[in-house]
Amino acid sequence: MAGEDGTESVWDYPRPPRVERAGRRVTVEFHGLLVADTGDALRVLETSHPPVFYLPPAAVAPGVLVPTRLRSWCEWKGAAVYWDLVVDGVRSENAAWSYPEPSPGYGAIRDHLAFYPARVDRCTVDGEVVLPQEGGFYGGWITSAVRGPFKGGAGSGHW
Repeated sequence: MAGEDGTESVWDYPRPPRVERAGRRVTVEFHGLLVADTGDALRVLETSHPPVFYLPPAAVAPGVLVPTRLRSWCEWKGAAVYWDLVVDGVRSENAAWSYPEPSPGYGAIRDHLAFYPARVDRCTVDGEVVLPQEGGFYGGWITSAVRGPFKGGAGSGHW
């Protein structure tokens, strides 16, 4: 629900998370290359987290992602796999993740890629530069359209 200022409070987002079409242009840049660009992103909205944008595989430049051994588990979305981002020999470890076999209810994000804003040079939503969610684990994208407080910072581990 948008506030008087037109922003969304992350505390109005649902639990379990909801997947919806973003309806915005989303870009990711790394080492001087536009590595992803789409108007067809999805966003996942979860209580206390800024949105995470998931981009279709076709939106990502060919050959820039290298699979890693890292895996994680989300109680809602299932098993995630991770990807290094490599451009001209410069590597950002585990810069992106995806769900090859998401849990029921999250099939829309199958094989879509989410990028950590803190592990790339720049992410934008409709031209606005994104701020990364605090902490090393969560990958939310903070824009002027959302307000917190956001989970991820010091002392927020048990929210």
